[in-house]
Amino acid sequence: MISGSDLKADVLPASQWHASLALCFAQTSRGCRLMHSAHHGPLYVQKPFYPEGADVAHVYLLHPPGGLVSGDRLNVDIQLQSNAHVLLTTPGAGRVYRARRDRTLQQLCTTLELSEGAVLEYLPQETIVYPSASAQLQTRIELAPGSRCIAWEICCLGLPASDLRFSDGELKQALSIYAGKKPLLIERFELNAHNRDLYEAAIGLRGQPVTALMVAGPLNADQLADTSLDALLELLRSVIAGYESKSLCAVSVINGFVTTRYLGSNADEAKRMFISLWQVLRPALIGRQVCAPRIWAT
Repeated sequence: MISGSDLKADVLPASQWHASLALCFAQTSRGCRLMHSAHHGPLYVQKPFYPEGADVAHVYLLHPPGGLVSGDRLNVDIQLQSNAHVLLTTPGAGRVYRARRDRTLQQLCTTLELSEGAVLEYLPQETIVYPSASAQLQTRIELAPGSRCIAWEICCLGLPASDLRFSDGELKQALSIYAGKKPLLIERFELNAHNRDLYEAAIGLRGQPVTALMVAGPLNADQLADTSLDALLELLRSVIAGYESKSLCAVSVINGFVTTRYLGSNADEAKRMFISLWQVLRPALIGRQVCAPRIWAT
């Protein structure tokens, strides 16, 4: 007879969460409304908020466990019907915890589908990937004619405040934007045991734990041809210069999207910088002044 003390932890059944969330928003005579909501497992929204009026819904994606462990898989599918305008964020940082011995993937897959004339602002707070995690983070945005988006992703490798570096573990991260079946922007990042040297390399992460990307667009043909685009880029660069940061940050235009990249040591700095850039980009792209989600102030 085998006693409980003889059992090894790695042969016991492992807990894991498979959760999903599907939302659909529509622009109605009463403004932008959540028309359909379905969830499975610990992933949901409570209700939309309207701090800037009925036409823009602010929505907080809630994941009560607060992070991913080995075997966890979260699927988020959000649809915006014609002319709907939604701002999506999270109440706090996401976390990907240390993986178990089996190295089962910890996955988050987000699909955001925009119909004609829809506007999406996807502004989640940072994701912290713990040392020894085994993570796969994917975001795909599908655009229709006349739709626009502003999106950012901020990723912190390890726990720099505790001096815990991402010295082992794996991360696959992708952000892709499509119009129909045509790819407009595809960003991929992968760090694992086979390319670990890139963490310290000058052509890689330069030993910095925080990477971030912000995209805004697509700008229409008139905006791309107009000299005001140059003025917009100069304004964005002046915002970055005002931080007097030692981090690397650059702005460019790719396939009609203004893209901003950050590489540094401070996720909070990256977020503050992106919020400042959002204050410039939102009026230029969407024609609305910034209205920060109230959850950011808590």
